[in-house]
Amino acid sequence: MPDNPAIPPRGLEVRLKKAAGRSSASQRWLTRQLNDPFVRAAKAQGYRSRAAFKLEALDEKFGLIRPGHLVLDLGAAPGGWTQVALRRGAARVAGIDLLPVAPLPGAEFLVGDFTDAALLPPLLASLGGAPDLVLSDMAPNTTGHAATDHLRIVALAELALDCALQVLSPGGAFVAKLFQGGAQRELLDPMKQRFATVRHVKPPASRKDSSELYVVATGFRGR
Repeated sequence: MPDNPAIPPRGLEVRLKKAAGRSSASQRWLTRQLNDPFVRAAKAQGYRSRAAFKLEALDEKFGLIRPGHLVLDLGAAPGGWTQVALRRGAARVAGIDLLPVAPLPGAEFLVGDFTDAALLPPLLASLGGAPDLVLSDMAPNTTGHAATDHLRIVALAELALDCALQVLSPGGAFVAKLFQGGAQRELLDPMKQRFATVRHVKPPASRKDSSELYVVATGFRGR
């Protein structure tokens, strides 16, 4: 067993035979998925994605989800983060994504762009109150150009933050995905002004070769 309980055991390595019509990139992706302990653990625990373990680790570290909390999940598909929130005691989760999300008891999902102002009222109505936690595991389609991809994900995080600042209840928290390279002042400055603490963290479930990390802001000071 690993020293860190957040990291599942790896088990024996699986090797794939080459198949006709399968590209080298597909071969590498399938091999990585089959040998990823978090992929196996997600399947064993009924999670819809390995990303669930990222939120679990963040919650363990920062105490983001408490019994009775209302949670807004931006970019919710396929629903792994919503599952974690509900399993850890959230009373209700409202999620939105450009893709449809299969139903989950205790959650309401809308299909659409979270930046569409017309969709915010029905999201909040489905929660029945102001959210205690706003989550964003969204990432733009990557170009392979690190500087461009960094600017794109920071812009997406800024939009998620704008939403959070509009709807969060006092004392609430905000989580958003970023890429390493340093979040711009346009994102961090308002967070530091409106939240008691702002921290960066890379959960164990984030792959070592990935540049992703998360910004976690807690103690919302109100509007």
